[in-house]
Amino acid sequence: MSKNPLGLFIIMAKQLYTDQDLIRLLQTDTSRAIDLLFRLHYAYLCQSVYRILPNATIAEDLVQDVFYELWKKKDNIHINTSIRAYLRRAARNKTLNHIRDQKMQFEDEENSPELESNTISSYEKLETQELQRYITKAIDELPERCRLVFSLSRYEDMTYNQIATSLDISVKTVENQISKALKLLRIAVGRYQNDTS
Repeated sequence: MSKNPLGLFIIMAKQLYTDQDLIRLLQTDTSRAIDLLFRLHYAYLCQSVYRILPNATIAEDLVQDVFYELWKKKDNIHINTSIRAYLRRAARNKTLNHIRDQKMQFEDEENSPELESNTISSYEKLETQELQRYITKAIDELPERCRLVFSLSRYEDMTYNQIATSLDISVKTVENQISKALKLLRIAVGRYQNDTS
């Protein structure tokens, strides 16, 4: 038996309830449905928001707002995709609205960030995990605008036009920021390879 009660709960809930069951439950027993959906998707949504806006407190607040909005719209909700995809899109939109509302100022930094070398294991599996951590760290250390644009492109599958519209910047700026991000990430991967050779 699993030592992780939440993990066991998620497995059982996925076996017992289809998306259609949960949508129906949302209209008949809202509290129970929200509780189930919260347990099933909260951690995933927090991670999705954190990739765009790396502030754990804000990510948690925004995801909680998503569930509050879901509760408010329970009688008029129309979900054409999976519930997970619907909630992920809602969380992404809530995050972009937060960024716009806060009128976040982005500073373009001319110098690439300093990256610390990590201790690398000799086992191939550990090396792969270490490289992923190294790349994640490099993404986290990108200049603010650069990281945001890159995250929306790579993690949220938004087109350059969608990113430009969402952030109220030009497509050319998006292209420049993606190019800058890829250059800095290539440098980071190069440093990783040098550290492990």
